[in-house]
This record gives sequence, C-alpha cells and structure tokens, in this order.
Amino acid sequence: MESLLSYNVVRLKELMLSINEKPYRAEQIFKSLHSGLTFDEMTDISKNLRQILKENFISQPVEIHKSVKSMDGTEKFLYLLKDGNVVEGVLMKYKYGYTLCVSTQVGCRMGCKFCASGLDGLVRNLTSAEILGQVIAVNKYLNGGIGDKRKIINLVLMGSGEPLDNYDNTIEFLRLVSEKGGINISPRNISLSTCGLADKIIKFTNENIPLNITISLHSPFDEERKEIMPVAKKYTIKNVLDACDVYFKATGRRYYFEYVLINGKTNTERHAKGLISLLKGKPCHINLIRLNEVKENDLKSVTDKEAYRFLGMLEKEGLSATLRRKMGADIDGACGQLRQKYLKEKD
Repeated sequence: MESLLSYNVVRLKELMLSINEKPYRAEQIFKSLHSGLTFDEMTDISKNLRQILKENFISQPVEIHKSVKSMDGTEKFLYLLKDGNVVEGVLMKYKYGYTLCVSTQVGCRMGCKFCASGLDGLVRNLTSAEILGQVIAVNKYLNGGIGDKRKIINLVLMGSGEPLDNYDNTIEFLRLVSEKGGINISPRNISLSTCGLADKIIKFTNENIPLNITISLHSPFDEERKEIMPVAKKYTIKNVLDACDVYFKATGRRYYFEYVLINGKTNTERHAKGLISLLKGKPCHINLIRLNEVKENDLKSVTDKEAYRFLGMLEKEGLSATLRRKMGADIDGACGQLRQKYLKEKD
C-alpha cells in the first residue's frame, strides 16, 4: 500500500473530496502525519474516516528499529521499512540544535571505495514518504512538534544512496518536508550531497529549491578520482565544475565540496596544490573530512596533525575551507556500517 505521507495538502484535499469528506480534513491529516501519528492516533477525525484510511494507506512507513549513541552525543539510527529493508541515519547535536543525516536509497550503486553504503550495490530507491518518514520518526523520538516546535533544525542528504540518482522521489521529498502546515524545514536549512552527477545538477538548477548543494570531489585529478569513485569514469572534474558554474549563475548560491582525507591517496602536498589550482577564485567552500575507516577496505585515515596541515595549505592560498569535526567514530559513524552489521547478524 502507498503511504499517505507522500501526499501534500492539495492531494489530500482531492482525496477527501473523492470520499465525500470535508476538504479541511486535509490540513488536519497532514499535520497529524508530520507529527508522527498513526491513523489510530488521529482522534480529531471520525472513526469511519480513520478506518477508510487504514484500509487503503500506510500512515508512517518508517520505524526506528535500533539506535546507538556515541560518547560525543551523535546518535545513529537503523530504520525498518515496511518491506523488511533497513536504512540508516545519523543525528548530530550542535549548539544551535539537531542536524539529521538522511538516506535516499537502500544501498547505493555509485561504488565509492571509501563508503560502506554501496558494498552490496543498490537494492532500491526510497519513496518520498520513506525519506520523509526518517525525519518524522526522529523528530517524534526527540519529542519535537511541527513548524517552529520541531527539534530537527537542519537536514543533510548524505546518508545511504545518491540523492540525484533517485531524482523524482528526492525532489518530491524536498517539497513535502518544506511545506507549510507540516514539519516545514526550509530548503535553506537543507544540504544535498551528490557524488557529481553533472547533468542532474544542471537539471536541479531549474527546480527552484534554494538548498545548499555539496559535491563529493575527493581528488583534484581525474585518473585518481576514478580509482576511488567509479562515477568519475562518466563525469570528469571539468563536467562537475561546469555544472557548478551553471548552478551558481542561476541561483547566486555558492556551492560546497566534500573532500575526504585518505592517507597517502588524497592528502599529499601535490593534492593540495591540485585543489588550489582547480578551485582558487571560485564561489565555493571545501569541507575536509577525515576518513571514517570501513573494515571491508584497506583505506586509512589521517592523523589530526596531517589533516590540519592539509587545511593550512589551502587556507594559505586563500581557499575557503574547514575541517569537519569527526563525529560518531565509536558507533560506526560512516554511512552503511550499521546496516552492514545488521545484515550480517540477520544472516
């Protein structure tokens, strides 16, 4: 059955009219769904309407199956979907509030060497309701309300999966999560991370959704990027930068690059000089990330000293860059690791 969480208020009004209910019920149901309520818990509508909805729709398509909390306050969730699949997300606590990392696919077909999400390939895309359901479930877990009373302040689409590879569902999710009357998280508080699907970045430019777009770069050299990111065989760094230029000209918003520091592979002085040559003068910011090591590969992270040395080389040449705080290392904080552990235990 379809989840009613994928319906916006307009669609809900059409549904109400089709079953001879008053259109104003749509706002009530939308608010209840975004508050994390099941149909049985919607006591402001009639028992008859609740029964009709139960017989034809799913209310909440995602439930928290397991949570693991880090010593630094980061919390990782394993979500159970109605078909038995699992995805995961990470809740990060900052001074200004909570940021939730959201998954867009079960698994991933991008095959990045440093990421556990794609170890078993792509299982399937998540629906817009399943992406939104993660946000609703965790907000309810935190005893958050909707609108200004929500506990989740920011979202990052950086969990399992490539958001732009699940384009239509991701776009529908972005419109639903920011709709008034619901949880209503502004696109300006949302970051979408892509491994660099240049054509989809250009397509996204026309959606008029003013979020922060982040591109996984991870090397300034095409041949070396191909070794750790198979997607680079289709999209060159020039393709990606050209798409970023289109995005900036259309939106006026600067773009972000993620750059993972892998010992001996992406963190040398040569790599720093390559990044400087590539990005100096561009309206962008670089987020340096210390690798969260994955047991299934032999890639190693860098020391704090090496990470700050790399950052210093970029800053010395005037690049806007920061070193992301390492969070959740003691709870398998990297994308896909908790899911992998669950699947192995299940077998």
